Amino acid sequence: MTRVLLMAALALAGCNQNLTMSDQKKLAEWERSSVFRNGKVLQVPPEGSVSREQDLGNVLAEKPPMTLALVQRGRERFNIFCSECHGPGGDADGMVVQRGFPSPPSLHEARLVNAPDEHFVDVITNGYGAMYSYADRVPPADRWAIAAYIRALQRIKPPIETEPKFQGPVR
Repeated sequence: MTRVLLMAALALAGCNQNLTMSDQKKLAEWERSSVFRNGKVLQVPPEGSVSREQDLGNVLAEKPPMTLALVQRGRERFNIFCSECHGPGGDADGMVVQRGFPSPPSLHEARLVNAPDEHFVDVITNGYGAMYSYADRVPPADRWAIAAYIRALQRIKPPIETEPKFQGPVR
């Protein structure tokens, strides 16, 4: 009997049903804190960080010149963010497609070979079809680098002529 009472007391002591995350101590920006070496709560943002409110229109509008370094950076970023669906060669045979996810278009389709570079930057920024936006994952400069690498991939193979989609019986 005493064991049961002891267990009940321990269980109740460990459970404060009224404690929520909103009850935690919060630090205001102007307060001092021992969390950081400089004693300030408000810290300078890391170099290269971009505010969510910052207008990226000018950054995205400025297409960088095609260089080997840009293509190499694009290859690295493509392999990280794009190849899981589009495949390493842009053939729409990535690992998630092999696992049953709907296939994206091949980057070698004639319509994409003929699309402007801005199309790829826009798709990375805003998403398209089943592809969601990568704007919060891929910085603007890397979007241009990926577009440059896609162009390099497209030069390796001839464009694929796709048949028009079925639109109903022909009369």
